[in-house]
Amino acid sequence: QVQLVESGGGSVQAGGSLRLSCAASGRTFTGNHMAWFRQAPGKEREFVARISSSGDLTYVADSVKGRFTISRDKSKNTMDLQMNSLKPEDTAVYYCAASAGYWTSSASAYNYWGQGTQVTVSS
Repeated sequence: QVQLVESGGGSVQAGGSLRLSCAASGRTFTGNHMAWFRQAPGKEREFVARISSSGDLTYVADSVKGRFTISRDKSKNTMDLQMNSLKPEDTAVYYCAASAGYWTSSASAYNYWGQGTQVTVSS
């Protein structure tokens, strides 16, 4: 069992930066692939970025490439999402997720989810 808690959300103007953190607890965290997803009002949840269980592999969605960076610190059981050059279209609730199975961008593969943290970007 893995428990996930996000933090770091907030309101920022376009062009600004935020850093989201996901704190994990549970014995299986280090063996899990991790990811960030987001969901804007009236839209489906979408993939943002993922990182492998080892931390060696990362992948980000085209919509955030060059602006967002995902990282994890296995010694601290944390995963971060550094978000730079934020745009109004980045406004959403951001969720961290953990997968004990495949390393994938599909939300259905992720077994554990945090409660989400709101990010609001104003123009």
